[in-house]
Amino acid sequence: MAPSDQQWCVRVMGRIYPVLLSGGTGSRLWPVSRAQMPKQLMPLLSGSSLLQETANRLAGLDDVAPPLVIANSDHRFMIAAQLQELGITATALVLEPVGRNTAAAAAVAAKIVGDLDPESILVLLPADHHIPDAEGFKQAVRQGAELAARGHIVTFGITPRSPETGYGYIKRGTALGDDAFTVAQFCEKPDLARADAFLADGSYDWNSGIFMARADTLTEEMKVHCPDIAAQCTSAVAGSYRDMDFLRLDEPAFEACPSAPIDTAVMEHTSKAVVIPVDIGWSDVGSWGALWDLGEKDEAGNVISGDVVALDTEETYIRGNGRLVTTLGVKDLIVVDTGDAVLIADKARVQDIRDVVTRLKELGRSEHETHSRVHRPWGYYESIEAGDRYQVKHLMVKPGASLSLQMHHHRAEHWVVVKGTARVVLGNKEMLLSENESTYIPIGTPHRLENPGKVPLSIIEVQSGCYLGEDDIVRMDDVYGRLAETP
Repeated sequence: MAPSDQQWCVRVMGRIYPVLLSGGTGSRLWPVSRAQMPKQLMPLLSGSSLLQETANRLAGLDDVAPPLVIANSDHRFMIAAQLQELGITATALVLEPVGRNTAAAAAVAAKIVGDLDPESILVLLPADHHIPDAEGFKQAVRQGAELAARGHIVTFGITPRSPETGYGYIKRGTALGDDAFTVAQFCEKPDLARADAFLADGSYDWNSGIFMARADTLTEEMKVHCPDIAAQCTSAVAGSYRDMDFLRLDEPAFEACPSAPIDTAVMEHTSKAVVIPVDIGWSDVGSWGALWDLGEKDEAGNVISGDVVALDTEETYIRGNGRLVTTLGVKDLIVVDTGDAVLIADKARVQDIRDVVTRLKELGRSEHETHSRVHRPWGYYESIEAGDRYQVKHLMVKPGASLSLQMHHHRAEHWVVVKGTARVVLGNKEMLLSENESTYIPIGTPHRLENPGKVPLSIIEVQSGCYLGEDDIVRMDDVYGRLAETP
């Protein structure tokens, strides 16, 4: 289908288009945030994920279209499911074949929305932020929309609460009225001395990374200040194609796009930048220290979740995951247990946790990539035990869902139904299995597992063979269109 048909997106004409930027991995929140399940998809501060909070952030504001989401392809089914839980059908769910930072994402969004209505206004929203003052943010967006409609590129400066070294800063310039200012300077993350000076000066705000602009304004400014990014993204959208409910960008064109944040690619150079200072409780939830700041503290200053016993413990963040976590005589620590990994860190070193992730990659380990529970469009599986030539997993298949018709060259499998009813295709046979019933799948035999019931299907899978990797899957049919890939 040609992208010009505009049939791959929902044609709901709204003046304001929220653009959810969901391409990051949040490595500073390891071990909870991992490449295959990053922080924006996790419920870190409420019963909703950060992405769901972001998707709902402008709810109730007049003339707002459904969000346009730009995401990592690996996360597509989880994002679609989370939006479905909210009853949201995205304007488009755009899949990046590789990460190219926020300038490329902005260029893609401007092209897509600009083709619908060039005078529409984009609100670029990182999907991993927390903003408790929703009404204050909506009011700021209303003000920003008026400025954006006049051709400005608007950003929101967060009133600083401390000399933070983990954020960039924006220096305010000339007042424009209505509590808006020209941007005098964008400043990279400072050391502590410069952060103290910024705070004392009073004219600096934290850079929120949230931007507003008309689609045509943003496109024209990108053509001037980062023409390579603009050109490659235009080609990537022109060569895009529909894959089920997703829009896949042209891979060669997008891979050739330079990688840069919109701050350095556009905002530091344009004469159209304005900043609106706001005090809305914003946080980028960029570290465990931020979660300690935001959390409800006990009388000793601890933020605790899970099964935890803390004795003589002060100013510490402790997050358990099912099993008992205890601390004794410690202060200013981060303690996070995810079942397959435990992090213990000095709270002053939270910005360096990404170094742990880098080291895990160097060691060839998998804990930076996936959790023991791995989500799939049909449900999830989690590893229970693994040894020489065998592996035990728990599979949960959602009602009405099914795995692909597949076979394995190197492993056999034994399925035991723990809860629910399973429909199993095994070679030329089809059977129904109830609780406590089982079947054996020999090496090389085509097979499929389906949940025909109305409750989740729970299966214990025992694998045996000389190679048990997830890439030993040959798909013959798949309702999720994954024939050429593993996830």
